[in-house]
Amino acid sequence: MTTVPSFTLRAPRYPEDAEALATVLTAASPDWPTTAENLLRWQATRNPELFHTEVLAERDGQILGAGAIGHDDFSFEEWRYWGNLGVHPDYRHQGVGTALFDELLRRVKERGAREVRTMVSGSDRDAPGRAFLDHRGFRVAWERFESELHTASLDLGTFDPLMARVADAGVQLVPLSEVLGWPEGRRWLHELDWQLFQDVPMGTVLTKRSLDQWVKDELEDPALQPELSFVAVRPGQQDPLTGPLVGYSTLGLNPGGFYYIGMTGVLRAERGQGVAKALKIAAMRALDARGGGLIKTFNDAPNVAMLTMNEALGFQRTNTRYRYELHLDGA
Repeated sequence: MTTVPSFTLRAPRYPEDAEALATVLTAASPDWPTTAENLLRWQATRNPELFHTEVLAERDGQILGAGAIGHDDFSFEEWRYWGNLGVHPDYRHQGVGTALFDELLRRVKERGAREVRTMVSGSDRDAPGRAFLDHRGFRVAWERFESELHTASLDLGTFDPLMARVADAGVQLVPLSEVLGWPEGRRWLHELDWQLFQDVPMGTVLTKRSLDQWVKDELEDPALQPELSFVAVRPGQQDPLTGPLVGYSTLGLNPGGFYYIGMTGVLRAERGQGVAKALKIAAMRALDARGGGLIKTFNDAPNVAMLTMNEALGFQRTNTRYRYELHLDGA
């Protein structure tokens, strides 16, 4: 019989553990790598009013895995929590994931947790993770499709008529970097984002973040590429909440070298004119001018309109991400 060396659980120490944690979490989830800088920034900007706790497993100074759980700031309920954990592939099947999970679940149960959510990829690599959740009573509650394209695969000139129609309709596509310099730009974007998300079918009731927290989370995220993100503006319109802004689309850059679409949306009154598609084309053209790159996008299964648009643009579906939910006793 082989004896597996023991390990200990402890709280992470920042900034000392950041580099090693990023290495472990990236090895555990190589499709979405992270960095020490990302982890430290999140620690510095997360909402301190919401519960959050972390734990890592360590053996002889080596971090084997880590997990975190806290209030779901995107869909807040006092009894709902969102958790993630990852174990380095070299240290799996040694009880590390079970120990991390049990400790995190114990902490939120003490707080009266009724529901725990997480997201797992449908890739073959993540089959053990899905089995881990199934064994512990989690069930799939939602699907999100992942698609991708490379700008080199497109003839962006074929979209000239669309871009002309949008311009003729009086809508200007302005780089986000420019809008951020407007005195009311951040406030308008905050309100626009909130209104747009109301129409995204995500299978959950959303929570509106404060302007300050939203700016920290979204606009000050180093991954955001303001010069590759675009805002649809109707000059002369002055809505009390959104000003002249009628839509926007963002691109972020992952440490893995690929880009991802963070949000694309257009106000209801402006739909049906091709503005959303034009926003994405503007971003693709800006990225192509920079040298091009791979773009990933993530859309919830009921969002048929956006899925159809992305397919028309040339996005190819590559994966499905599953939101798992665990409903605890009394939930």
